[in-house]
Amino acid sequence: MKSFEEKAQDAIQNPQNMGEMEDADSVGTVGAADCGDMMRMWVKFKEKDGKKLIDKASFQAFGCQTALAVASMATEMLKGKSIEEAQEMGVEDLSGDLGKLPPMKIHCGEMVQDALREALAGGAPEAQPEGTPKESNTLLSDMNSEPTRKKLKIVFE
Repeated sequence: MKSFEEKAQDAIQNPQNMGEMEDADSVGTVGAADCGDMMRMWVKFKEKDGKKLIDKASFQAFGCQTALAVASMATEMLKGKSIEEAQEMGVEDLSGDLGKLPPMKIHCGEMVQDALREALAGGAPEAQPEGTPKESNTLLSDMNSEPTRKKLKIVFE
C-alpha cells in the first residue's frame, strides 16, 4: 500500500487538468501572495436532462505540492457532478486517492475547496481588454498585483 507521500508524488509528477481553460463558464481564485500560496480553478458546465453539471475543471497553482496533488485529484472527481454535489464535497472528498491529509497539509486541501466554491458561486472569467497581452491576466500577475490579493481563510473543524 502506497504512503501519502508516494500518492502525492505520483499526482504531482502526472497532474491532471492543470492549466488555464479558455472557454470556462466560471473561475475562482484564492490565496495570498504574502505566504506564496495561490490557486485558480476554472469550471465548464454542460446541460444534461435539464440539470447543470460540471463538464470539466482545470487549475493553476503556486505554493505547496500537496495543493497541486489535491487539485489534480479534485478536477478529475468533479466531472459529472452537479453544482450542489460539488459544493458539498469537503477536503477529504476532494483529496480522493490521496486519503486524509496530514494536519500540516489541510490548508492545501482547503485552498482547493475554496477556489472550487468561489468558481461554483459564479465567478465570471475575467474579460481581457482587446490588445492586452495574455500574460497580464495570469495567476502570477494576479499574485503580484496588490488590488487583487485575497487572504486565505483557514478554518479548523
